[in-house]
Amino acid sequence: MATKKKSDVKVAADNRKARHNFFIDQVLEAGIVLVGTEVKGLREGHATIGESYATAKDGDIMLINANIPEYSRGNRENHEAKRPRKLLLHKRELAKLTQAVTREGMTLIPLKIYFNEQGRAKVELGLAKGKKLHDKRETDKERSWKRDKARLMRQKG
Repeated sequence: MATKKKSDVKVAADNRKARHNFFIDQVLEAGIVLVGTEVKGLREGHATIGESYATAKDGDIMLINANIPEYSRGNRENHEAKRPRKLLLHKRELAKLTQAVTREGMTLIPLKIYFNEQGRAKVELGLAKGKKLHDKRETDKERSWKRDKARLMRQKG
């Protein structure tokens, strides 16, 4: 199995606030069904997934509210920017995620959209549970303490 290098993967969209707002339990990779000029629009790098989520619908997982802007040099056949997009998963993964979302009250959050080594668009999905305000404060305190501790260790030698 080949190891992934940073240069092989091109990130098209990143959800930086996801780890701040959610406890990410499990991360998995899914394919995404794109039509028309969406791939070219993604390659331009102006896509946003900050407010998007994935949901189970009719036996499929759909990516809702992801904004892939129209291709700048597209014609009248350009795609719709915020349409729901189907995610490609194995049947076991699909059943497991659907069960987690319906029974356990978890949420599917897209963490990033990227192009893999073969040039295929992939979505990194996180199975997550929402953080409360006090959880966010606690996470910030821990991060701040780790930063201060590292600074002190550097100064002491």
